[in-house]
Amino acid sequence: MESPPDSPVAQSAQMHPERAYLSGQPKSLEGIAIRSFCLGIALASSVVAVLLTLILTSSPLWRLPFFIGALSTFHFLEFWTTAKYNTPVATIGSFLLTANWPAYAIAHSAALLECLVTGVLFPNRSWAPFYSGHIILLLGFILVFVGQFVRSAAMVQAGQSFNHTIQHRKKDTHVLVTTGLYSFLRHPAYFGFFYWGVGTQMVLGNPICFVAYTIVLWQFFSKRVKHEEALLVRFFGDDYVQYKKRVGTLMPFVGN
Repeated sequence: MESPPDSPVAQSAQMHPERAYLSGQPKSLEGIAIRSFCLGIALASSVVAVLLTLILTSSPLWRLPFFIGALSTFHFLEFWTTAKYNTPVATIGSFLLTANWPAYAIAHSAALLECLVTGVLFPNRSWAPFYSGHIILLLGFILVFVGQFVRSAAMVQAGQSFNHTIQHRKKDTHVLVTTGLYSFLRHPAYFGFFYWGVGTQMVLGNPICFVAYTIVLWQFFSKRVKHEEALLVRFFGDDYVQYKKRVGTLMPFVGN
């Protein structure tokens, strides 16, 4: 939430603009550097672990480092796209590493644990109906990569009109974007994250977490889209109403 222009916090920021970049502050350069370094290490280690597991063993547990690599890429791109295309609001929080804590961490820990147990007990994913394990894996890869691309591209196209937190006041830089991905997806960033999340569980081969992720993500975006669109109608009036009628979300029963 932004501070009023005459608040002590806002006045202090105007008098000492460099303070926000010091250690422990929202835009701490030290904090940003450490997080970027750790995400880079996690991604590089994941790539090496996936390759070594595939080359040296027949274990299906290469899926574990793949998931960690996908998470590392996602969180880095969340910050990078914000920093480059919506620079004024870029903070340490833009990495989304602690978003919806601790539920977010619990969900990913559960996914890793299920993949580990499933990999040990059912290494060939024999539970998959009609021996469809390879098809599920391929679809999962497609959803992960398409979901990540769509989300990052949507943030780039929206620029300063995109924010990780719902905005309750219309800014001067806030415009209604209806071109590019937004011409056929009403909330492409949400679309991307929804299918990215579902896709990761298909790659991991997690039947339980696949269902859980689908339900939780659907509930989250159903509520968020409803709340956000009420504000967008207030911001843009009939322009958004007509846009909403014209363009869907392509997420099942979300924003209909």
